[in-house]
Amino acid sequence: MTGPVIERAEPADARVLAELIAEAFHPLAATAWLVPDPAVRPKILTDDFHILVEHAIEWGLVETTEDRRAVAVWLPAVGDPLPPPVDYDDRLAAACGELTDRFRLLDDLFEANHPHDPHDHLAFLAVAPDRQGTGIGSALLRHRHAWLDEQGLPAYLDASGTRSRDLYARHGYRVGEPFRLPDGTPFWPMWRPAGG
Repeated sequence: MTGPVIERAEPADARVLAELIAEAFHPLAATAWLVPDPAVRPKILTDDFHILVEHAIEWGLVETTEDRRAVAVWLPAVGDPLPPPVDYDDRLAAACGELTDRFRLLDDLFEANHPHDPHDHLAFLAVAPDRQGTGIGSALLRHRHAWLDEQGLPAYLDASGTRSRDLYARHGYRVGEPFRLPDGTPFWPMWRPAGG
């Protein structure tokens, strides 16, 4: 049995991949806190993720399956810090409206808990709901981890739920003490040492 075909995303893929991440993350407690109204959550999340996926396509690595139903968004944290997304504050406000302060608070939490040692940062791993549990997310992880191991680089991520936390633990990530949104929703910082 062969795994999925994994391709590097192009700028033209940014919107459809943002929609995929929004769809996959819609039921999470963290996104419910960010956008309490489920009716507007898909659009706001998509607009926010679009900014971040575009940025990662330019400055990092976005890998996706051939059918664009799974995606891994990686950003390097080696050397000089990356610049923020172009016009980030204005674009974030346009995307999130009256909820912008919630997204800024989350950005601040991520920044405060982010490690400083060189690593690759897995910003997002998303699989379409109808494809979850089929091994596609694991295939994306193994694909990137093989390169990281060759380079001797560790990886970092923030897990937003117990299911994803447990998936990452099976791939060699060590769980740190959670940090929390104001409503108590946890994020688990996770570190994968070089070589797994």
